[in-house]
Order: sequence, then C-alpha cells, then structure tokens
Amino acid sequence: MVKGVLDRIVDGQKAVILVESIGEEFIIDLAQLPKASNEGTWFTINLDGSTVQDIKIDHEQTAKSKQSIAKKMQQLRATKTNSRFKRRER
Repeated sequence: MVKGVLDRIVDGQKAVILVESIGEEFIIDLAQLPKASNEGTWFTINLDGSTVQDIKIDHEQTAKSKQSIAKKMQQLRATKTNSRFKRRER
C-alpha cells in the first residue's frame, strides 16, 4: 500500500496520480477513481507491480492537506504589500 495524490485530470478521461514515496506517477482511467475524487484528493493505493489494483480516498490526509494549503494562503494574504511598481494611467 502506498499513498498518492490526484495531481490532474487530462482530457476528462485520464487521472494522473503522483506517488512520492516511490517516485512514480500513475495514469488511470477516470472511471477507476472513487466518485468524490477531485484534484488534490489523497488516496491509499494497492499496487500489483506497476498496476493500480485498488484505490480508496484517504479522507484524513486530504483534510490535512487542504488545511495546510488554506493556512499558507492566509499567511500570504496577510503579508501582501503594495507592489513596488507603479501603475501608469493611459
């Protein structure tokens, strides 16, 4: 079992899942994903060699990741300053 994240959906038909622990990406049919899957969703994946056998959403890891991203975005917005570049009116 490994953990992977849905990186992107290509052409509305294929899903690209990144598994950092083994340094690989898997491209599977979108129909193989659980129904509530979106980009950024984390999964627990059973592999048979280089083939995805079973995939389940890891709700806990997905929630942690979303919280982390929200926190970072909040920090960025809090430190946002005015641009050092001036706008010129036309």
